[in-house]
Amino acid sequence: MDVMLTAILAIVILATLFGIILGAAAIIFKIKGDPTAQKIEAVLPQTQCGQCGYPGCKPYADAVAKNEAPANLCVPGGQDTINQISDIMGVEPVAASTQAPEATIAYINEDMCIGCTKCINACPVDAIVGSNRQIHTIIRDECTGCKLCVDPCPTECITMIPISPTTESWKWDLPSSPSPLASKKKEK
Repeated sequence: MDVMLTAILAIVILATLFGIILGAAAIIFKIKGDPTAQKIEAVLPQTQCGQCGYPGCKPYADAVAKNEAPANLCVPGGQDTINQISDIMGVEPVAASTQAPEATIAYINEDMCIGCTKCINACPVDAIVGSNRQIHTIIRDECTGCKLCVDPCPTECITMIPISPTTESWKWDLPSSPSPLASKKKEK
């Protein structure tokens, strides 16, 4: 009984000592970053797709915070993300980048798929379902259209197809100038 009590007491003392050391190390070695970049990174979708021209969301957020990149390059985030980034930066929201490609999603020709799982490993958002030596398929709602799955495919069975507008995704283009009817109403 005396040995067991001594062992328990030793473990409690060691755990307390290590807890104090780890707590002090966390305070001493804390990495301080740019709070604006951290806020921007929290808004980004974290797909790490590279469509913005940066290798991931963190480098893009750092560049936007330093005013080295525009706030409208995140294709998967869309206009909502652009608006949130503009709010964080305190600037007027801009439209999505004109260099943004047409909205697409990946499509796997299942007749050609050999189940190598290379596309699954490349997908940053886990939008591909399948297992080794089994046919793979795309989860439409999860695919961001980043094209990272296309190059690793040895059979070239993955193609990017345009997303057809639906009632949920279709956006009405606002007129660039006031309508003639509006000016006639003002005259009266």
